[in-house]
Amino acid sequence: MREEVEALDIKDVTANWVNSIVLERQIEDRIKALADLAHTPLFFGRLDYLPPDRLGRPVVGDDSIGTVYIGRRHVHDAQGDPMVIDWRAPVSQPYYQASKKDPQDVGLRRRFGYTGGELTAYEDEHLSDPAELERTSRLLQAEIERPRVGPMRDIVATIQPEQDEIVRSDLSGTLCVQGGPGTGKTAVGLHRVAYLLYAHRERLARTGTLVIGPNRSFLQYIEQVLPALGELEVKQATVDDLVAHVEVRGTDEAATAVVKGDARMAEVLRRAVWSHVSMPSEPLMVVRGSRRWRVPAYELEEIVRELTERDIRYGAAREALPQRIAHAVLVRMEQAGEAPDDRVQNAVARNAAVKALVKECWPAVDPAKLVLRLLSDAEFLAEHAEGVLSEEERKLLLWAKPARSVKTAKWSAADAVLIDEVTDLVERTHSLGHVVLDEAQDLSPMQYRAVGRRCTTGSATVLGDLAQGTTPWATRSWEDALAHLGKPESRIEELTAGFRVPSEVIAYASRLLPHMAPGLAPVESVRENPGAFEVRTAAPGTEDAAVVAACADALGHEGSIGLIAADARIAPLAEALEAAGMPYLAPGEETTAASRLTLVPASLAKGLEYDYVVLDEPAAVVDGEPDERTGLRRLYVALTRAVSGLTIVHAAPLPPQLEPSA
Repeated sequence: MREEVEALDIKDVTANWVNSIVLERQIEDRIKALADLAHTPLFFGRLDYLPPDRLGRPVVGDDSIGTVYIGRRHVHDAQGDPMVIDWRAPVSQPYYQASKKDPQDVGLRRRFGYTGGELTAYEDEHLSDPAELERTSRLLQAEIERPRVGPMRDIVATIQPEQDEIVRSDLSGTLCVQGGPGTGKTAVGLHRVAYLLYAHRERLARTGTLVIGPNRSFLQYIEQVLPALGELEVKQATVDDLVAHVEVRGTDEAATAVVKGDARMAEVLRRAVWSHVSMPSEPLMVVRGSRRWRVPAYELEEIVRELTERDIRYGAAREALPQRIAHAVLVRMEQAGEAPDDRVQNAVARNAAVKALVKECWPAVDPAKLVLRLLSDAEFLAEHAEGVLSEEERKLLLWAKPARSVKTAKWSAADAVLIDEVTDLVERTHSLGHVVLDEAQDLSPMQYRAVGRRCTTGSATVLGDLAQGTTPWATRSWEDALAHLGKPESRIEELTAGFRVPSEVIAYASRLLPHMAPGLAPVESVRENPGAFEVRTAAPGTEDAAVVAACADALGHEGSIGLIAADARIAPLAEALEAAGMPYLAPGEETTAASRLTLVPASLAKGLEYDYVVLDEPAAVVDGEPDERTGLRRLYVALTRAVSGLTIVHAAPLPPQLEPSA
């Protein structure tokens, strides 16, 4: 298939050089999409559909579907006949949904097992045979538990029925997926993007798709999933990337960040923007040649007032104002017997007197300068926050040392979100066709609004776990979050079957749930292998050596190793690893067979996974956060990154919430 595309001759098929360049680009993209991927087989399953007569239906010719091979992409032979069917095609859905109770016309489902890209096993299920008992697929379990080395891989061969329903949900509606650790919500979200691009390719090619992750390390970890499925055009970003109007060089105290992230700030900013509009107090005199045309103040005020009452952006209304004034002048010209046309109206709109009036009563607004003034000018803030923010909250917002200019200001990440809000008030933000928002529970209401602006005319897939919210402003309910996103009618689904985290590990971590997320259902691991779990107590002063020893033991196993520690403990542990001659990677750097240990600050652990995890000083992870609830949630994240085994090393007492009776 790739050779066919490479052999295409487009010399005589394009009308001009522009079409030629576009077509060449499309061919290059097609060749990239058809590239062979090492250790990635073209097919992983097979369906044998029952013939029509076995289904009790009359046979009309040869209408049997027969045997279908299921793979990551469609593959055809030299004659164009299909050899492998794309996993996203409707005919492939029974591979994920069929069961003994509901065979869906499938007689046999075959799963193929691979090692290093070579076919090494297969396993059959006779779904329509009542004599065969339903059993757990060993190949499925083996694939789920296969060691993790390198970036995140696709789960296309192991998608479960409840995951498949989410993946194939319609594009028109926004979907929120609540899923605990290891339930596959991130993979489901990425595969949903791949499915939507398959089912609505032309539409999404025009409108665009975007995957939003919590940080760069996370995006580097997941960046190979969609290309492996043949999708190369999906953009990835963090929320900070979306709102990068200014350089972020400062940080906020937690209490200040909570206020800046509060949805009430949107009203404060709206008031501040529209406060720039003032009503004309003097009539307008427009001179054209020997004639003068006068527009009285009351009529100008009517024009300005009408524009302020319309639901349009500040900037759009400002651009419309000179044309509306010019129209009022043209009416007077027509009443005087003249016959002005559009060129005259445009000339009047550019008249110096009209431009001066617009500048005076509807001045341009620079979003960054406006936010700078709000955070620096107590009177300006008080005026527009009256009845919205308390006096204590306003004090938290004001800078101790106001910056002189936009460039010298030490903007925080929360400030950039405020600037983005003002930017949208001035000029509407471009909307995409579909946005996937992962680890959404950590976003503030104002960040939700920033994401929602990117999909006002499209839809979204929101992924997260309320129990893993590790910011002081973390989401308390998905209903509230979806309302801030601008999608209050969204559907909420919950994934509770854990495929990644071993049963012993998730049971231990779930001891924290009653203390940080009461009422949230714990994850139930479906793993047959309980996993390795150990808690090691180190003597005070020997904890670094104990951690290094635990890492050495973990490296004796196959797969990736993650050493997770409180951010304040990263530097001493790095020194200890270097002293022991044990090389390590930073989060986001790709693990290889030769370099499998990653040193992970607890603040960056979310969304990552490792075969074996060594967790240093759980109490330090909790103490590293501004409050206990956030600290316990950070610890819950760290405890649930393991795929095969977890070793906890501590010298300080463990948090009491981890006690069985807690």
